[in-house]
Amino acid sequence: MTDKIKVGGVSYLNTKPLLYGIERSKVMEMIELSVDYPSELARKLQQGAIDMALLPVAALPGIEGARVVGAYGIASDGNVVSVALFSQVPMEEIETVYLDYQSRTSVRLAQLLLERHWKKDVVLKPAPEHYIDYINGTSAGVIIGDRALKQLTNFAYVYDLAAAWKEHTGLDFVFAAWVANKELPADFVAAFNDANAEGLRHLPEVIAENDFPYYDLHTYYTENIKYKLDESKIAGLNRFLQLITGA
Repeated sequence: MTDKIKVGGVSYLNTKPLLYGIERSKVMEMIELSVDYPSELARKLQQGAIDMALLPVAALPGIEGARVVGAYGIASDGNVVSVALFSQVPMEEIETVYLDYQSRTSVRLAQLLLERHWKKDVVLKPAPEHYIDYINGTSAGVIIGDRALKQLTNFAYVYDLAAAWKEHTGLDFVFAAWVANKELPADFVAAFNDANAEGLRHLPEVIAENDFPYYDLHTYYTENIKYKLDESKIAGLNRFLQLITGA
């Protein structure tokens, strides 16, 4: 392959196993790998500056020619732990929710669940930079990723969004998937799948490389995050996309 495929990854705790495999596999000979924020990767893919990226699934409808590539992503079949609504009061007392708009998927998921699952009519506010400091009284906030894992013991109520989705729909949830804006060669997709799988076979090494005292990473990688996008994950993904697009 003469032209390398431009691939964008993200470097959060939940993506470390996938990157570990990719960076140590022969697929590196086929790709040009860069790491960036999810919102920036979505913009680059939309503009055609890259060919494929690990994207929050809510970005899919806005990218022409978007298609999920390969069999791996970031998903959950229940408690994901790192995407939750944090509050010091129970759900029935929440009046305001801060939404971190850097994560479109989590924001849309939270909005859907507040409206359809919890049947809450709340004031939604864009989260300022230090919004976690404002989560008190009747104000709650959606916190995601590594920051969420650090906050698990700091709030009286933690409403896991993937668990609530499962309760509401009976389906698994996909937060991010490898997305391309064009058809990619079958030999590349096969090699890329193998690279993702290889990373998941080396979880002890991934954990050893990432010192994180706030939450047990073995539990996170083996119980909370589901990396294989099987039929139940794709069904959940399709349902979510239907709901956010009105299709």
